[in-house]
Amino acid sequence: MSQASLNEALEREMPQPAAFKSRVALLKRLADVVSLPGSRVNAFERSVTADLLVDMLREAQPDERRRVARRLSGLTEIPASLVRVLLRDQLDVAEVLLVDCASLCDSDLIDCARNTDAEHRRLIALRRGVSEVLADVLVEFEESVVIEGLLRNDLARLSSSAVETIVGVTRGEGNLADALLRRPELRPSHAYVLFWWASRDVRRTILQRFAVSREVLQEAAGDVFPIAAAEGWQDPLTRKALQFIERRQRNRAAIEKSPYDSLEAAVTEAQYGLTREVAEEISYLSGLKPMTGAKIFTDPGGEPLAILCKSTGLPKAALRALWRGLRRPETAPDGSPDPQFAYVQTVYDMIAVDRAQTVLKYWNWSLSSALTPALIRAIRDGEDFESDEYSVAQKSALLALRHEFGQSS
Repeated sequence: MSQASLNEALEREMPQPAAFKSRVALLKRLADVVSLPGSRVNAFERSVTADLLVDMLREAQPDERRRVARRLSGLTEIPASLVRVLLRDQLDVAEVLLVDCASLCDSDLIDCARNTDAEHRRLIALRRGVSEVLADVLVEFEESVVIEGLLRNDLARLSSSAVETIVGVTRGEGNLADALLRRPELRPSHAYVLFWWASRDVRRTILQRFAVSREVLQEAAGDVFPIAAAEGWQDPLTRKALQFIERRQRNRAAIEKSPYDSLEAAVTEAQYGLTREVAEEISYLSGLKPMTGAKIFTDPGGEPLAILCKSTGLPKAALRALWRGLRRPETAPDGSPDPQFAYVQTVYDMIAVDRAQTVLKYWNWSLSSALTPALIRAIRDGEDFESDEYSVAQKSALLALRHEFGQSS
């Protein structure tokens, strides 16, 4: 289309009272100058024209601003001052650029995200090729509609910190969990935390996909165990890491201090009522810290009980004993098997011992071993868990335990 015919089309689109025809014409001319190729106008001329256009747009009518935005949306380079005033405009004006303009840079989009509303951010989230830096800004507002758009955008890229933020948001926005599970950026450390407040179907998917084997780790570190044993396990860093890697789950040393002869004996006692003391003994005998055990025993779904029993080599009868000790129903009112307990039993059957141990050991590592007094204070104070100051395990603890320490996610 020629310049003349384009101008005619714009004029037909913009019927105005006679008093405003001069404004209509001038806005078009200024937009035309900004749109000229570099061979026709230099950078300084374009910049001065853009400044004048920005000044007029501030007082122009919405339909006038929208038409200017449409005129500029196909350009490969738009002056920054002009882009920002249009992107910060009301949604129907900014939408023209956010949807159709491929040349917007991250700095312009970040400025728009920080200075507009959720609907603007939703349109940004739907753009092709959203970068990790831009995604970080979008998710920090923790808006469900924006995060959902970002998760469903296959061409968007998410950083680890963005995924961690989204995992925290899923606690109050469970509908995001399914979309999050489909993201390639999701890692076991994220999934094991998400598990605690996820729905039954999401939990099952997490156990099927992220309960990984530790065979490679065990082969690689096999010769380190005797070295650490010869040193008396004095290095706490090595000890914690090897506890995660080793094949054994039960704590043999705990038997000597326990009033029970075995883990099985403690579970048998638990079926008559799982008191705090018995729960702590089961935790110690299972190689867990009491905090991890408490998290498992108080989980409403019951799947962690299946993970605990499978990891420690307990039979399915032990799962029933723990279920009974927690005063949970084994049968429905009509006498049929309770559907939730039946489901938890299928979880026990479907997961291999080594993979169940990976999940259980990771929970224990992140929920207790990484939980220092300083980290507890950070949780209570609502500190930002995206800081590089914290390890992966500590970030997992921050996410998973905020609710327990009275800090909403």
